[in-house]
Amino acid sequence: MGNTTRTLLLNYTTYLHSDSSVWVTFVHGAGGSSSIWFKQVREFRKQFNVLLLDLRGHGKSKPALKDAFDDKYTFDYVTDDIIEVIDYLKIERSHFIGISLGTVLIRNLAEKHPKRVVSMVMGGAIIRLDMRFRLLMVFGNMFKSLVPYIWLYRMFTFVIMPDSNHKESRLLFVREAKKLYQKEFLRWYKMGSQISTLLRMFRGADIKIPTLYVMGGEDYLFLPSVKKMVHRQSTASLLTIENCGHVVNVEQPSMFNQFVISYIRDFNY
Repeated sequence: MGNTTRTLLLNYTTYLHSDSSVWVTFVHGAGGSSSIWFKQVREFRKQFNVLLLDLRGHGKSKPALKDAFDDKYTFDYVTDDIIEVIDYLKIERSHFIGISLGTVLIRNLAEKHPKRVVSMVMGGAIIRLDMRFRLLMVFGNMFKSLVPYIWLYRMFTFVIMPDSNHKESRLLFVREAKKLYQKEFLRWYKMGSQISTLLRMFRGADIKIPTLYVMGGEDYLFLPSVKKMVHRQSTASLLTIENCGHVVNVEQPSMFNQFVISYIRDFNY
């Protein structure tokens, strides 16, 4: 059993390994929770110390009282939440594994605290927002105060994960998103307006931290830009999993686990 704690803003669970000093920190995307890593925990905890996080307002990390009157979140706020947890646990360095928006948070953390990051594993990485996604954001802005947020969230999941074999991922994310409050969803949605500027900055810098992009061959919105990005980063590599959509760790867990564990084990300590 893992040790689940809520002494800080974020709820987190740790699985400690008896021999290994290597930490792996999992960061989920917007609307999800740490439960989306349920197909990873058993295999990763056999090899490493594991840290699972619920981002603010997600899972069991319900908004703190001080956030009740704060309508605006930023990527820096949310990144600082993660740093607060790893500081509290005295984790000096960790491998970070993210999915979807979690990859943006990991990259932001690496920009601000590069010495804390051994490597980044970016599943369903968001590098650039294509025109379809931008139009969806505009549509959402027009109607976000008029319709239940879960309708908008369902629409987003269908655009990002449209195929029949993506259904499990869609249902999982919608189920977790239902646990959000309407106001919390709107905070995260507003935070999305900052993302284009942040992504532009990331694309312009070679961070030189080892990075493995794990993308589904059917991740239509995000795979093309990742392919271009990999050629511009000196320490990046790309694993494309065919017959798989955006949420690679859920749709193809065996392949995801095998390759990512092998990637992390290749580092010398």
